[in-house]
Amino acid sequence: MQGKIIRGVGGFYYISDKAGRVWECRARGILRREGVKPVPGDDAEFAPVSEETLEGNLTRILPRRNVLVRPAAANVDQALVVFAADQPALNLNLLDRFLLAMADLSIPVVICINKWDLAAPDLGEKLDRIYAACGCPLIPMSVRTGLGLAEADAALTGKTTVVAGPSGVGKSSFTNYIQPEASMEVGEVSRKIGRGKQTTRHTQLVRVREDTYFMDTPGFGSLFLPDITPAQAEALWPEAAPYRDRCRFQGCMHMSEPDCAVKEAIGQGRISPERYENYCLFVRELKEKKKY
Repeated sequence: MQGKIIRGVGGFYYISDKAGRVWECRARGILRREGVKPVPGDDAEFAPVSEETLEGNLTRILPRRNVLVRPAAANVDQALVVFAADQPALNLNLLDRFLLAMADLSIPVVICINKWDLAAPDLGEKLDRIYAACGCPLIPMSVRTGLGLAEADAALTGKTTVVAGPSGVGKSSFTNYIQPEASMEVGEVSRKIGRGKQTTRHTQLVRVREDTYFMDTPGFGSLFLPDITPAQAEALWPEAAPYRDRCRFQGCMHMSEPDCAVKEAIGQGRISPERYENYCLFVRELKEKKKY
């Protein structure tokens, strides 16, 4: 049989089959001999041992499209990055750090701004101006009023999605809307393996419906930039792509260089100054980091 690994704890791997049943499986020795470490998101083959207790043996990990190290996850299609319009205040610098981290992992991003019922009247216009050229869809959302929830749910369909964002922005409320039984499923696995609350530190893949999963990943994303060079940060800045070949100098970083087409685009309003200011801040931070 085939399924998707939703969790791995204490030598057991929990695999969701096409019907949504969760099987408790032990990995066969061949995986250890081949040096394969199963992670949530892996598509896997397993051999049932008991249909009654849903137990089996994990026999094979199918080829991965991608794999993340922190958190350990495979076959991730996209990230749903959730921030709040207010309470806590919207931190665009932190949002841009998330976008840079996801770009470094080649993971497309959907931005959800929750608590839209608390948003300032001009926030929508402001965010449209700032993020129009970044290539990421932006969904105004309010779990409290229901605004944008259907659109955010639709964005998940048919994909394995990492849900990321800072504390207090409503990720848990959104998770409970998308899959009300998610906490119950986590609790069931916790009781089965006897780990209790400690299991919340492990990545949990939640099945929403067939071929649709999401991960609410503790600690995914932080205040720290990815371990990249300033030149890589420039290459990952999507707004620069249409203009960098027009810069006077090859390898232009768009900061102090003359005849820079990117800075010209900023002056003409085609690239938001807020995104540019964060880009410059990140480049300086990465340069400083390389000194130590």
